[in-house]
Amino acid sequence: MSTASEGATPGFLVWRLSMKWRVAVDRAVAPLGLTHAQYSLVASLYGMQRSGLRPSQRHLADHTGLEALYVSKLARALESAGLVERTRDPRDPRAVQLALTDEGRDVTRQAIKVVHGLLQQLLAPLGGLDSERTREFSRDLATLLDTPLNPASEHEKEQS
Repeated sequence: MSTASEGATPGFLVWRLSMKWRVAVDRAVAPLGLTHAQYSLVASLYGMQRSGLRPSQRHLADHTGLEALYVSKLARALESAGLVERTRDPRDPRAVQLALTDEGRDVTRQAIKVVHGLLQQLLAPLGGLDSERTREFSRDLATLLDTPLNPASEHEKEQS
């Protein structure tokens, strides 16, 4: 552990790791014309399409953890770049469905390979992507992500 991380709270460490990852992915996918947020959207869309789904922007927002308005903005930019097509859902005219174009699939496949390489580097200290330690780490992260948080902080409760 670095000296800067000694005594740090888990929250601070999660923040630092997420920032490290975001910057690394941003730099790695920039040559493909993507940002990290755009990568998250197209990679998720790629996986969903391979499963036979054509998700709505709302479904993709729920899946990625991004705000629906931000997904809409990202989707419009990706559509302008020729990577995504947006169409009205025939079952719900208020909903917009997303799909990768042929070019979008090609760019996404390249980006997934690049990010997979980064993931291998990041997880090397835990024994690599396929190690038991990494699987345990992934389970711990999933547990933390699945734990609902009360939006009212303890400080706000004390003020009441």
